[in-house]
Amino acid sequence: MMPRGEITGYMDVAQVVLYAFWIFFAGLVFWLRREDRREGYPLETEVVGRLKSADSILIPTPKAFHLSSGHTTYAPKANMEVERGVPSAKIEPWPGAPYRRTDLSLQAGVGPGSWVGREDSHDKTWDGAYRIVPLRVADHFVVHEDGPNPIGMTVFGADRQVAGTVSDLWLDRGESLVRYYEVELAGGGGRRLMPVNFCKTGRFSRTVKSEALLAAQFADIPVGRDADSVTLLEEERIMSYFGAGTLYATPARAEPLL
Repeated sequence: MMPRGEITGYMDVAQVVLYAFWIFFAGLVFWLRREDRREGYPLETEVVGRLKSADSILIPTPKAFHLSSGHTTYAPKANMEVERGVPSAKIEPWPGAPYRRTDLSLQAGVGPGSWVGREDSHDKTWDGAYRIVPLRVADHFVVHEDGPNPIGMTVFGADRQVAGTVSDLWLDRGESLVRYYEVELAGGGGRRLMPVNFCKTGRFSRTVKSEALLAAQFADIPVGRDADSVTLLEEERIMSYFGAGTLYATPARAEPLL
């Protein structure tokens, strides 16, 4: 007769393994839920507006992360500063109600124009060079001869008015991809960066069109402190500005479609 693996008259090995698996799985779920709270916590209660306690057992202890730049950051941050005074208001008082912006500027940081306070430092390649730079700096890169070269093309806004001319391309030296078009504004208003995923380049029309912004709104695109490089925070602000334009560039865009 084969052994049954009984430990006692009421418990066998299979039952012990099953209970052990349940305990392990519950611990795994608890650990994963704590780890995913390293960013974005503590939360703010919608009813009273106070921050939820950061000392809860569900919030993990800070862990050090050593970055490639040589800096060390901690998550979650012990004394995290929460931005106040965001120009928005709830449409209705109950929890879960959407917010509306109270500042009509596309830099208000509301809705699709929201942005994260990333490090105000440059992303770098493995050899320490700035990762995103214009072609005039990364002069060992060239535009492929089979593709349209956007430099010199006229840039149009969503209102089909001229916003400027593409003066240079900003590329990602780590990925060998173009990330931004540098636009020389019409009328001598300076240069601004336009993300390539917010525009379309016409091979035959020799034009660049952006549906995110009106031509006049290009002048308010956030400007970086360096003409030949861009920081992570500056990228965040530029992308959020174009994101805000997709909904707030015109009053009609913010209205429901019937």
